[in-house]
Amino acid sequence: MPSARPIILAAALACLAGCAAELPAQGVARGEVLFQNCTQCHGVDGGGSDLVAAPPIAGLPAWYVEVQLNNFQTGLRGAHADDVEGLKMRPMARTLKSAADAKVVAEYVAGLPAKKGAARVTGDVAKGQAAFATCGACHGTDGSGNEALKAPPLKQIPDWYVVKQLGKFKSGVRAYDPKDATGATMKGIASGITDEAAMRDLAAYIHTLPL
Repeated sequence: MPSARPIILAAALACLAGCAAELPAQGVARGEVLFQNCTQCHGVDGGGSDLVAAPPIAGLPAWYVEVQLNNFQTGLRGAHADDVEGLKMRPMARTLKSAADAKVVAEYVAGLPAKKGAARVTGDVAKGQAAFATCGACHGTDGSGNEALKAPPLKQIPDWYVVKQLGKFKSGVRAYDPKDATGATMKGIASGITDEAAMRDLAAYIHTLPL
């Protein structure tokens, strides 16, 4: 079966071209129109899609979304040959042609109501809670994140995505570029997690944190 990536990208570019005349000049209204490209995977409400392994992004802080869009655009993220999802996200991020557009999309995403899906990962919550003490130093004891440390909130990130991203950090698929200083910190933390079972314990506990 041929890769779906060219089809997804072509559809995004077609939408961008078709919507160009309707684009507001600036502000969150412009971000809302540009966000139409993101809905193919992340949903019109930013709630994500299990079908294409796209995480929910609604309600994530604008600063974090903006940083990640920039990372995808520049190749700090999503350029590793084994990062299947990242390789799909990178060309999508590149449909945004300016830093200003990335910023207004991030602002629009931040304004969407955060949602918490059903648990999908089985793990030992008590063990995960004990291990989370390390994570809490940056991400907050309640998982609400810390902009000063460039640590995103974890409490709204789905458990399956936590496991997947920890695995990517641990294997070097994410934070592979030495210029990704924040990612390098996370890579070091993930390298200390013994195995996937421990990742699942962490994810199971994080899922219990209220929004």
